[in-house]
Amino acid sequence: MPGRYATALFELALDEGKLDEILSDLDRFLALVDSVPDLQRLVLSPVFTPDEQTRSIAAVLDKAGISGYAANFITLAAQNRRLFAVPEMVSAYKVLLAEHRGETVAEVIAAEDLSAEQVDSIKDALKSSVGRDVRVDARVDPAILGGLIVKVGSRMIDNSLRTKLQNLRVAMKEVG
Repeated sequence: MPGRYATALFELALDEGKLDEILSDLDRFLALVDSVPDLQRLVLSPVFTPDEQTRSIAAVLDKAGISGYAANFITLAAQNRRLFAVPEMVSAYKVLLAEHRGETVAEVIAAEDLSAEQVDSIKDALKSSVGRDVRVDARVDPAILGGLIVKVGSRMIDNSLRTKLQNLRVAMKEVG
């Protein structure tokens, strides 16, 4: 389902020449959802009716200055009870955009914000590994404690401190 929504939005954005503008608006919306717990609850909770979600999302989008196709897309998702899937839809949109540009998308999860130098270093390492340009989609998850989790296509490298500690805990249980 997220792929169908993303494909429809991508084709519209491509026809209108607004690929980057829509991506920017979608990223701003996702950043809002990540940073505002009440908005996150509105997006993820099935308790709210479609009308409540639509009215609330319209107010949020207006306040955030998100309009046009991205606002219509998010509002349509709310009307169709698919607001919870918007992050997956945006990820699918990014994959389509990267394929259109001949890039590969890498999702990078870090414990804290990455600097521009760190992102460039990750891009270079992934480009040499993958063999094509890589667009890094970085997000923060403090729960991983440290290190990185990198996903490129179906491959995932989990070098997080949380995973290392879990592996150490399992190894210690086997010994004792």
